[in-house]
Amino acid sequence: MRKIMAFLLPALLFAAAFPLSSCARPKARPRISYAIEAEYFPETRTAAGECRVTFRNDGGDALSVLPFLLPANILREGNSAVPAPYAPAAYYKGKNYGGITVLSAEGAESFSVNAEGSVLSAALKEELFPGETAEIVFRFETCLPEINYRFGVGERAVNLAGFYPVLCPFRDGEFLLCSFAENGDPYAAECADCTLALTLPLSYGAAFGGRAEESVSEGKRTFRVTLPSARDIAAVLGEGMLKKEAKAGDVTVEYCYFDDPSPEKTLAAATESLAWFGETFGSYGREKYCVAETDLPYGGAEFTALSMISRSLRAEDRAEVVVHETAHQWWYAKVGSDQFNEAWQDEGLAEFSAACFFGAHPAYGIGYRSTVEACENACRAYFTVSGGLGAEDRRMSRPLTEFSGPYEYRSLVYDEGVVLFDRVLLVAGEKKFYRALRNYCNGYGGRIASPAELSACFRRAGANVEGLFESFLTGKCVV
Repeated sequence: MRKIMAFLLPALLFAAAFPLSSCARPKARPRISYAIEAEYFPETRTAAGECRVTFRNDGGDALSVLPFLLPANILREGNSAVPAPYAPAAYYKGKNYGGITVLSAEGAESFSVNAEGSVLSAALKEELFPGETAEIVFRFETCLPEINYRFGVGERAVNLAGFYPVLCPFRDGEFLLCSFAENGDPYAAECADCTLALTLPLSYGAAFGGRAEESVSEGKRTFRVTLPSARDIAAVLGEGMLKKEAKAGDVTVEYCYFDDPSPEKTLAAATESLAWFGETFGSYGREKYCVAETDLPYGGAEFTALSMISRSLRAEDRAEVVVHETAHQWWYAKVGSDQFNEAWQDEGLAEFSAACFFGAHPAYGIGYRSTVEACENACRAYFTVSGGLGAEDRRMSRPLTEFSGPYEYRSLVYDEGVVLFDRVLLVAGEKKFYRALRNYCNGYGGRIASPAELSACFRRAGANVEGLFESFLTGKCVV
């Protein structure tokens, strides 16, 4: 997610926090699958249907309960999801709410939702032993609020993301649970094979990341989308949507837009960055990538094979946002991380990767060194302000709920994230640095990687930077 925030103010250390870890390709894990059939009803702003989830227990213990995240409930009444600086741009009709109601869970003995609405616990009819597979079919109704947000009915478009139950990530025999937070992306997901059959009014167009087959029946349009090995499946819907296409090698790059006065430039930024990241970090590995202009209160949002960018972006900011979101196709969609506890791992790396792209493409007028220096200055300004307020916590590694607000989040996750990876580049050298990231991409593609596993990829490439990572993540470094 790229957040443009106009209100922002213009050594070897301890390696104990990073146990040695191999960067070899881990054993492949069986995938989850989601088969979703839904229809969107504009008159009620509701997406209703069913979601069939299959899950294989590849842990060492029997399971009796499967926990599912309910991302749509982050905008339920009582949950504070939108940071105050973004609220005026987000709530264009005043505050209103949405969320998901799960009507039934066929295949489960029972289910319950916690008070926050973030997690649904499905009690299984029988224990699920290692190697066995369970299937649960959820019937749901999801109400979209009127909001310019990654999930909601915006002023021009409908953003349909996180509208179905998502199985909590299963790591080392345990499920990773998250709480809702105003900052960042307060949920994580494992890769799964996804299919979506989405029925819309005939007048609606749609932008998807996956391959879509379209049919018309009884005055409605149905899109059938296939997206293998995906963190999520999302869409942008709306009337009057325009499209342009280009090629990045064998990949079709599609730009869906409404108001962009220079769509060719936006499409070029997406196409050129997708090609460069593929050459630099490893193959994109999909046949299509889609960028969709839509209603957001900040710069952009990332999904598998799909990036949303805000209609309200200034022309001079558009390329930066597109390139940042495109980098997330490697550092989120391909290599996952614990976004709730380690937001810097995908956001900082995506921001840094964008700086590297612009450094290699001077025609955009955005230099690598000037970008790093701007991030250094932003960090120093934040530390000056926060120090004056008595806030001395400089940890980059922390849960999203422990950031005081978007200023601290932006400074420590994005700006200091860029500084961290710049310092790693200086210590490792360009050859070892890019070798490590290629190994990280190839070794952990389709998985959720830990900070230690990222750091170990540099060690395996011949660069001892564990202490450098530890000093930034624990707040011991001085920028």
